[in-house]
Amino acid sequence: MCGVFMRNTVIEMKDVQKIYQMGAVNVLALDDVNLKIKKNEFLAITGPSGSGKSTLLHMIGLLDRPTSGDVFIENKKVSHLNESDLARMRGMKIGFVFQYFNLYPTLTAMENIELPMMIVEKDRKETRERAMELLKVVGLENRADRLPSQLSGGERQRVAVARALANNPPLILADEPTGNLDTKNGTDIMKFLKNLQETHKITIVIVTHEKQIANYAEKIIHLKDGKIIGG
Repeated sequence: MCGVFMRNTVIEMKDVQKIYQMGAVNVLALDDVNLKIKKNEFLAITGPSGSGKSTLLHMIGLLDRPTSGDVFIENKKVSHLNESDLARMRGMKIGFVFQYFNLYPTLTAMENIELPMMIVEKDRKETRERAMELLKVVGLENRADRLPSQLSGGERQRVAVARALANNPPLILADEPTGNLDTKNGTDIMKFLKNLQETHKITIVIVTHEKQIANYAEKIIHLKDGKIIGG
């Protein structure tokens, strides 16, 4: 039973602490956080500004290292990997969606989606076919040759979601994914993410300060002063 449970755990954090040095002052951003995120789970991380939400997401996304404690992805300890191995792990295991889309302005929608696959040196033909498949998934196959400036905010975020899915990662991380969208587009993106999680069996973790957005998740955890206080 234990082995089955571990195989179903995508991310595990054990006693993770993160301290940032701000001049002569040490700032405790995460305080002995223990967290397990299961396969096909939809998790929302909430809390006031400065509570540690973004730091926690960075730890889950292997974008930062803990000061102490350990991070595991699919039961593999990753918190002490070198930068090259961390980058490769991120590229293959994690897709990122950001509040401000982070699309390359000089690349088309198709090319933005292809980029993560090119970084891990996938075959060019496979890359093009996968990008078109994902454009169809997000309903933008007729926007393949459009630059980000030629897309609406909602369309840009859908391209960002497609890009996050490019390497078929088991985990999608979204940092305030609706924060730069109007209410309708924000609702559409959340419904799309929820459907994606249910139909493609992907684990999704979002950071949000909006209760109505967090309610799309199956599980909500609350942070305060770097500690998980509820969830």
